[in-house]
Amino acid sequence: MKNRIKLIAIAATAVTIFFASNVKAQTTPPSVWRFGVGIEGGIPTGNAHDISNFELGGTARLQYGLSKNLALTLTSGYYNFFGKTYTTTFTDATSTTTVSVKGRSLGMIPVKAGVKGFFTDNLYIGGEVGAGFEVHPIVEGGEKDTKLILSPAIGWANKTWDVGVRYENFSGQSNNYGTVALRLAYGFPIK
Repeated sequence: MKNRIKLIAIAATAVTIFFASNVKAQTTPPSVWRFGVGIEGGIPTGNAHDISNFELGGTARLQYGLSKNLALTLTSGYYNFFGKTYTTTFTDATSTTTVSVKGRSLGMIPVKAGVKGFFTDNLYIGGEVGAGFEVHPIVEGGEKDTKLILSPAIGWANKTWDVGVRYENFSGQSNNYGTVALRLAYGFPIK
């Protein structure tokens, strides 16, 4: 299953890059830098779903228009996979005891490069690849791994707002997981 998700993410990123180079709409001004700041929320998948029900993050994205319909992106920020609360009940001959334990959150700093291609006015497909640096592992004293990130996306953007949905796959060190996330960003041109 993990290999299937990884293969789907790789294929979707490749298809995104292929189609992004053949798009026709006029949406991204060439030779213009844009900067955007976004907030996002997501649902963890794979192994991350075992430890978290929700991901919340903030990202900054630098975008450069190569042509009227194609842009390069550089994205970084912080994701937090909030730890689940686990409840267990113990019963003996005289009493019942319930114990709740809050799991540790998983923190991640993504650094990704990508491409965004507009296939009609304001609608785009995108793909990003990069590295994710775990800030604090889910087990105290555990290893802080670096993950390969593959992330296909689809979205809507105008001169100010960018709303996108993506699947982001994190793989490496025999621990693969992902998130399906929604990003809402505010952007502006920079000179």
